[in-house]
Amino acid sequence: MTPTFRHALFLALLLGGPLAQAQAPAVAAPASAPIVNLPDFTRLVERAGPAVVNIEASAKGEEEALAQQGRRPPGSQDVPDDVPEFFKRFFEAPGQGGPPGPMPRGGVSQGTGFIISADGYVLTNHHVVAGADDIVVRLADSNELTARLIGSDPLSDVALLKVEGQGLPVLKIADSRSLKPGQWVLAIGSPFGFEHSVTAGIVSGVGRRSLDPSQQYVPFIQTDVAINRGNSGGPLLNTSGEVVGINSQIFSNSGGYMGVSFAIPIEVAMNAVRQLRETGRVVRGQLGVRIQDVGRERMAELGLARPIGAFVDSVENGSAAARAGLRPGDVITAINGREIVRSAELPPLVGAMPPGSRVSLGLLRNGKPLDVVVTLSALDAAVASGPDASPAKTLPAPAAGNPLGVVVESLDAPARQALGLAEGEGVLVSRVAGLAARRAGLAPGDVVLQVGRTSVGTVAQFEGAVKGLKPGDEVRLLVRNTRSTGFVTFVLR
Repeated sequence: MTPTFRHALFLALLLGGPLAQAQAPAVAAPASAPIVNLPDFTRLVERAGPAVVNIEASAKGEEEALAQQGRRPPGSQDVPDDVPEFFKRFFEAPGQGGPPGPMPRGGVSQGTGFIISADGYVLTNHHVVAGADDIVVRLADSNELTARLIGSDPLSDVALLKVEGQGLPVLKIADSRSLKPGQWVLAIGSPFGFEHSVTAGIVSGVGRRSLDPSQQYVPFIQTDVAINRGNSGGPLLNTSGEVVGINSQIFSNSGGYMGVSFAIPIEVAMNAVRQLRETGRVVRGQLGVRIQDVGRERMAELGLARPIGAFVDSVENGSAAARAGLRPGDVITAINGREIVRSAELPPLVGAMPPGSRVSLGLLRNGKPLDVVVTLSALDAAVASGPDASPAKTLPAPAAGNPLGVVVESLDAPARQALGLAEGEGVLVSRVAGLAARRAGLAPGDVVLQVGRTSVGTVAQFEGAVKGLKPGDEVRLLVRNTRSTGFVTFVLR
């Protein structure tokens, strides 16, 4: 190749001319990368969107009530007509997991809902309409309908509304029990009042426990779908456009979306709907136990090969569990043959069954398996039984001389009988001077049955059991009072 030709070829390659195309050596095309087909939600939104509604719930204020009587509150002034509507509105209060409480008098709450029947039944969150006097449902075509509250359940955060109408668009209900982390889901709602906003993401977890202890009966669906104030009550949809959940909560340090959202499984919501339509209220079964996860540090003590089950921390006196013979320290490993891996799985299963249901519990007690049949009571129906066991004495209690800072006394016969105790069982707490014991909830009037695994029935036995304890030791007392029998655990300081 002559120098002149080389220079010409170099320029041609640089400029991409015909000579370059003719003379450039062929380069093998790279292997094609696999093509990932991302979902297109446009048709889904077109089908599902008309059944999603905006909800505005308002509570009458003191001024309005007085105005209806022809009076005005003292010192009140008229609100100028040019004040922007935004500043008059009350949006849901930002939270860190749990739903906000009822709106204040004179407030306005905005949320989302969706139609579940062609004759006008609408599903939304309890906290969207709690405390409302007037509820307006705005359809996708901007038509506004006055809604009537059929019923509301704060424990599942579900409310059922009814508007007058026929042939209304309806969302199809799916089965959320088959949901798995990684599946695509979609939300349609009204964040900050922006109606029919669409957001998408994936399921990031199922069977999640709420930070709100009152909602332990809901195994939440966790997603990364963007949810903000105003999305509450809107549908969570699968890729077929079917409802798998109701968007209810976010976890946030700022009050806005931070990537963690929670939805109520549609099976939980529809169970509430059926009861609200039939009776106007929701009832649940109850065992009457306080439970917690089994920690790895307790596996050997409990005879477990892995940390599964629900550890029974206390049993309410007179409850269904107490009548069936459950004891603090038992581990519930199954209910009706279904394995319990985490303690959070048990309350939703029990709460989904009506009072009076007979359930079979698989237990582990002192390392040995045991089957117990329990007849469920109604939630909150278990009451404290018997009078207060603490004797009415005016004499000052003696100073605490043991490492716990706890003074105990012998129980008299009436106190034992009131608490259902046998002779020689338990000692009465008369004073709690130790800070750790006090912070753990031990109080005068409680009866200590065991220190660790040692049963105590006299003051001497109690003092002997606690004598060797020192700062840094974990103390576990089995305690009975008029409400329940359970463990009080703390680290001695």
